Amino acid sequence: MTSKTLSSPNTSLRWTPQKNKLFENALAIYDKDTPDRWNNIAMFVGETEAEVKRQYEMLLEDIKSIESGKVPLPAYRRNAGCTKVSISNAEQR
Repeated sequence: MTSKTLSSPNTSLRWTPQKNKLFENALAIYDKDTPDRWNNIAMFVGETEAEVKRQYEMLLEDIKSIESGKVPLPAYRRNAGCTKVSISNAEQR
């Protein structure tokens, strides 16, 4: 299943950055071993269980794309006031 098949235009418009942050926090609070996980997350976010499950599937697809290199890393500008920091290859990913 891909994110294209999971979301509709109406559904994706309801996920504001604030709601997305609530969703991320709820995922951290209610881990996979939590009874009634999806119901708890839905109540936390203010969406239906079906909607939070769709959002979760879309998140998993995004993570797969990022990890497989299909999504390029942003080109961050260097700030003149910042000192050079050594970043390992793992951290750069």
